[in-house]
Amino acid sequence: MSRTPRRYLSAAALISATLLVSGCLSNDPVEAESGDDDAAAAAAEPAGDNAEPGEDVVIGFSGPAAGHGWIGAITEGAQSQGEEFEDVELRVSEGTDDVNQQISQIEQFINDGVDAIVVLPFDGAALTEVATEAMEAGIPVVNVDREFSSPFAARTTILGDNYGMGVSAGEYICEQLGDQEDAVVAEIAGIDSLPLTQDRSEGFEQALSDCGLEVDNRVAADFTVAGGESATANLLQAAPEIDAIWNHDDDQGVGVLAAIENAGRDEFFMVGGAGSANMMREIESGDSVVEATVIYPATQAADGVRLARLLAQGRALGDLVQIEVPREIQLYAPVVTADNVDQYLPYAFES
Repeated sequence: MSRTPRRYLSAAALISATLLVSGCLSNDPVEAESGDDDAAAAAAEPAGDNAEPGEDVVIGFSGPAAGHGWIGAITEGAQSQGEEFEDVELRVSEGTDDVNQQISQIEQFINDGVDAIVVLPFDGAALTEVATEAMEAGIPVVNVDREFSSPFAARTTILGDNYGMGVSAGEYICEQLGDQEDAVVAEIAGIDSLPLTQDRSEGFEQALSDCGLEVDNRVAADFTVAGGESATANLLQAAPEIDAIWNHDDDQGVGVLAAIENAGRDEFFMVGGAGSANMMREIESGDSVVEATVIYPATQAADGVRLARLLAQGRALGDLVQIEVPREIQLYAPVVTADNVDQYLPYAFES
């Protein structure tokens, strides 16, 4: 398999790719110059069916340890894509929360000469250097979820919308409580040191401010059941009255609900985050404090494998006029309520 050209690493190429994607998404028609009608028509043809077999490629995947329902679903999704395509050999490294071990995994992929690498880094900044080394070796890197600190570390980045999650949660709470200026809103965050948590909190705060509300009580957990239960117990002890809670993560939400039950509290409603099947069943039941959850797609690594396959094969993304895979793709963060839970439950992950 031929290596990805070093042109991926030039700033000019990054700028050009951005302009091309912007052009494809624009509503303004692009006029072809005289004499270029045939070329323009050819360029406008769809890229074709991406599922059609192409050149055999080897893709490496590395991600955190699957001690968390969402992370487990991420890894399972990547593996399922590796099995779906006959032209893909997917090599999955053992999940780890050890940054040094994950760096070693990427180094091994580089030494093995894989055709593409998909990485959900435990720490994006810490893996930036080794990802850049892969790019410099001509191996396209697909960065999943937690961003590297340099645009030169990945050819393509696929992200959930953390800021949008906060906005969606805040807007839902505003819809329910916007006419109550004295409403008490609480927030149970994830790991505060992570940019994704900071983005979620920023979006939440700004959405609430649009309807005159604010975060009155805030605690941070650690995306685990035990952490969610401990942080929520502290929150409930500090706040005798609450009208609404946004919990950033449905996996830690299992512990959050346990703490709520232990405290015998039910005067508020809760909005979850990520979109686990557990929380969706709570919504479906109609007798839980959980009224809604905001989706943070667990399909990101699966989509990353698909994109890596196209990059390694030198193919474009179907249904786009653009002749290259986009530089960045960000997935939507919809709100799941009793009105639409049946649409999302079949695709949800188990906490």
